[in-house]
Amino acid sequence: MSLKIAIVGAGSIGFTRKLLQDFLLVPEFRDTEFRFQDISESNLKMVARLCQRDIEANSLPARIVATGDREVALRDADYVINTARVGGLRAFKTDVEIPLRYGIDQCVGDTICAGGLMYGQRTVPMVVELCHQIENYSKDDAILLNYANPMAMNTWAALDESCVQTIGLCHGVQGGHRLLAGLIEHHINEGIDASDADFQSVSKDDVDIDAVGINHQTWYMHVVHDGVDWANQLLPLFKAVPEVAENEKVRMDMIQRFGYFSTESNGHLSEYVPWYRKRADEIPQWISMNRWIHGESGGYLRVCTENRNWFENDFPRWLKQAPWNLDEATRSDEHGSWIVEALETGRTYRGHFNVRNQLTATNLPSDCVVEVPGYVDRNGMSIPQYGDLPLGCAAICNNSIQVQRMAKDAALTGDVELLKQACLLDPLVGAVCNPPEVWHMIDAMLVEQAEWLPQYASAIPDAKKRLANSPDLASSTSNGAMRRDVRTVEAMRAAEA
Repeated sequence: MSLKIAIVGAGSIGFTRKLLQDFLLVPEFRDTEFRFQDISESNLKMVARLCQRDIEANSLPARIVATGDREVALRDADYVINTARVGGLRAFKTDVEIPLRYGIDQCVGDTICAGGLMYGQRTVPMVVELCHQIENYSKDDAILLNYANPMAMNTWAALDESCVQTIGLCHGVQGGHRLLAGLIEHHINEGIDASDADFQSVSKDDVDIDAVGINHQTWYMHVVHDGVDWANQLLPLFKAVPEVAENEKVRMDMIQRFGYFSTESNGHLSEYVPWYRKRADEIPQWISMNRWIHGESGGYLRVCTENRNWFENDFPRWLKQAPWNLDEATRSDEHGSWIVEALETGRTYRGHFNVRNQLTATNLPSDCVVEVPGYVDRNGMSIPQYGDLPLGCAAICNNSIQVQRMAKDAALTGDVELLKQACLLDPLVGAVCNPPEVWHMIDAMLVEQAEWLPQYASAIPDAKKRLANSPDLASSTSNGAMRRDVRTVEAMRAAEA
């Protein structure tokens, strides 16, 4: 079979190249035509060049068409993959830096909280526009696989505003799955050396999971290994591994309070609830600086900035490295290639997907987007009905869902008051800021991000006037409770050596 797969926002070197490799590891897809589209001509050229080397080194008939024109990329496409970050790192920096001036300390800032809500204002209109372009240019049954955050808002808007079958994809569940397998392995081998013949290795494949909730707040309802369900017995396993106990304080506390383990990293999860990042002097007790993902203030912005600088400066070194050898063992657990393989070949795939809830999680709104288990084969995607989440888990999800709903609608209509209400109702923002501060902060972010917010064009002049005629309420002087400076390329080279 010969497919046409469009990747929108393909200028991301690591993700695009790995995604391409995943598809090329499926024998039926080795003659696929990949359309790479990005607004950055330089990034697009670099990524396409590296990927083309990989294709040629493995003597494959696959083709790459690199273009800045989205219509060219989408024309007659069977599948469309969206990885675009609207506004790039310039906008992302304001998602993190402006809320900091109001005392809101985020680790990532791309899902909810102040940064995630503004990210949604930039991205939701782009995703809806993309869906309408898919309707106009792509195959009638083309499917959109959305990797772009804020995942739930983007997927929800796509489903509301178009007829395109849209599936939201994330790797948070897989990351937690790997962690759980490692904890179970450690538990069952306590006192046994890894070289001992009695040592039992435990991989993801040995642990059956069901995770139910919303993206980045999905709860592991079943964690079954060798007939034992560990879902309600996980806290001792976390405490038993010193490194894990140091890095996962927020997730462990959530297990203690609500009974179940939640997806997303320690740092990311801490942004979605009101308890762990509301006081600057308390943040250090909940996070670890061993890796940014465990809670570093602005950690994801720092890492993305370093990676961009590294790529732009060291691209010639990448070209000197050997092309990738296609090896089935290196295929990732990103859902995209597995879903397309199941749809096209009939080989069944089970994963966790972001889809319209309907009657899947029965105590969450039917119209929201949930992240739940599902099966894919030649007949399409099937989502089993789960039932009610435990009340505490459902309540945490519902808090975020209502914020998502309001912010999604604000992004579609350019409703400033609705956006401000959504931000005020965000759990962490509401724990840190009073209403006048939230209103002032959103005005500041609208003005700073005006070039990416055309739906607010008529409202931004009034926001500027309000800022000019009111006291400055951005009173925090903190640069983040636990923050590292962005490393230079020279410093990163030295660390690599």
